[in-house]
Amino acid sequence: QVQLVESGGGLVQPGGSLRLSCAISGNIYDINSIAWYRQAPGKQREKVASTTPAGSTTYEDSARGRFTIIRTGDWRTIYLQMNSLRPEDTAVYSCRAGTTRDPFEYWGQGTQVTVSS
Repeated sequence: QVQLVESGGGLVQPGGSLRLSCAISGNIYDINSIAWYRQAPGKQREKVASTTPAGSTTYEDSARGRFTIIRTGDWRTIYLQMNSLRPEDTAVYSCRAGTTRDPFEYWGQGTQVTVSS
C-alpha cells in the first residue's frame, strides 16, 4: 500500500510561483515512478512531469522550463516547483505513484491551483 497526499495549492497571480508537495507513505520500495498530473475544468487529465528512483526526470512541453520536480533524499516527498504561472495552468494537480505490484498505481486526492489576477 502507498498513500499520497498533495498540498500547496492556492490562488496566485499570473507570473507568480507555487510549490506543490506530494507526501508519500507506505511501502515506498514498490514505487518505480512518481508523476504529477493536472486536470482543468472540462479537459482531460494530462501529465505534467515525472521522476524515477534512479533520478530520471521528464517534463511535458507545458511544464518544461517553468516547472521543476524536487525530490527529498528519502523519497518521502516530491515537490513540484512551478514558476511563471499562467492562467492556463489553473487545474487540480495530483500525484501518481507507479508501482511494481498490483494495483500498479496510486493517486492522491489532488490540490487546486488557480492562476488569476
